Amino acid sequence: MQEQLPRDAQERRPTGMYGALLVIHDSKVFKLLLLASNAPLFPPSHLPRKDAQFPSMKDREIYSVSQLNREARAQLEGHFPLTWVEGEISNLAKPRSGHIYFTLKDEFAQVRCAMFRMRATHLRFTPKEGQHVVIRVRVSLYENRGDFQLITESMEELGSGALQRAFEDLKQRLQTEQLFAQERKKRIPEAPQTIGVVTSPSGAAVRDILSVLARRNPSIKVIIYPTTVQGEVAASEIVHAIETANRRAECDLLIIGRGGGSLEDLWPFNEERVARAIAASTLPTVSAVGHEVDLTIADLVADLRAPTPSAAAELVTHDREESLQYIEKLLQRIKRAIRSDIQLHSSSLQSLSRHLKHPQQHIFDQAQRLDELEARLQRTNQHTLLQGAGKLNALSSRLNGQRPALRISQSKVRLSNLWGQLQRGIGHRLEHKQLELAKAAQGLDLVSPLATLQRGYSITLTDNSEVVSRADKIKIGESITTKLATGELTSQVTSIKK
Repeated sequence: MQEQLPRDAQERRPTGMYGALLVIHDSKVFKLLLLASNAPLFPPSHLPRKDAQFPSMKDREIYSVSQLNREARAQLEGHFPLTWVEGEISNLAKPRSGHIYFTLKDEFAQVRCAMFRMRATHLRFTPKEGQHVVIRVRVSLYENRGDFQLITESMEELGSGALQRAFEDLKQRLQTEQLFAQERKKRIPEAPQTIGVVTSPSGAAVRDILSVLARRNPSIKVIIYPTTVQGEVAASEIVHAIETANRRAECDLLIIGRGGGSLEDLWPFNEERVARAIAASTLPTVSAVGHEVDLTIADLVADLRAPTPSAAAELVTHDREESLQYIEKLLQRIKRAIRSDIQLHSSSLQSLSRHLKHPQQHIFDQAQRLDELEARLQRTNQHTLLQGAGKLNALSSRLNGQRPALRISQSKVRLSNLWGQLQRGIGHRLEHKQLELAKAAQGLDLVSPLATLQRGYSITLTDNSEVVSRADKIKIGESITTKLATGELTSQVTSIKK
């Protein structure tokens, strides 16, 4: 279903665009679709006259308004493929639904456009009134009102706005890759002997660089790697020049740049391939593109950024006169330092000369010192020997006390004593236990059943060896055993008296 345009867009009726014309005659309404954007309205001569004869109703093919609009929409959408259209945005409307409605116009015509929310969410920029864009569209018709419109599938900026967005996108991507990181930048040589310049050989930039180098230090050699710095092939030529300079390795650093210009003019220095060639350079690089206010991707990737080509030449060189003056100052400082050192060492030499002795005197002094050391050595040796003898005697006494024969003899005596003590202890223990055993046997004798049997008593047992203590536990005819002091009697019960 087609989306409805906003109310304010409904009320605007731009001229010179596809549209619809209502013709009223005899209360009959005809809606005619204009198929050309510049087609004029029907002249009066083409309008039906009051006296015109119309076919009868049954011979007419009558469309309803919705049928006619549906047919017209199908014809338009089937006839036009996806098309790119360029123009300027006007009458921009952004309702809360998220859709975008606008008019695209040029100096001769205008057309209504709609971009639905599903497509609008993919825009990489915010459309603005008066912005120059190119849009990819489907040609269509809004059936409810019969309005010719373009359904926008995608939209791109044109001009500096698009370039600026491309610049920001590339800058963000390379920054994520750490191509701008300070730690990866190479050190610029302090006193280069040969400087390479990647620029146009006929531009103002190379003249400015050569002029500054000739003024500051004419002894520096300059190698120009010619390239175009503007246009479609400029980026490829700049990359080739940088790679050539690195391959030849004939200079100490590279100045890459050009003079000022518009964003479009400076765009080759915003190309990704140029940025990667500068990042991959083994030679230190100095970017000198445009003026101080101009910022390019090359400035961010290079090891050093100079605000202008002239400033680049200033930054990488020392002024010859200043260098000579500096060298002269260094020479004066060296001379003063040498004179000061000579005076200091002369004073030290004179002091040493006053204290210097004859070599023979040194020999005598060393001989006397040697005699003293020899005497000290003898005394020390004698003292050490005496101490050693005392320690030896003490150790000998201790060793004699620890002789194996003496320790064995002492152990034998101790063992003999322990053996005697053991035998005596065992004898006493046996006597004590024998007395206890006799006493226990006497006590057992007193309570032993055998002693009772000796006194004439007996013990009667059943067949199950149970002691018979009561007559009612025995039955007539049952066998019983009578234990006596000596022997046993087996008998059979013939009668029981309770």
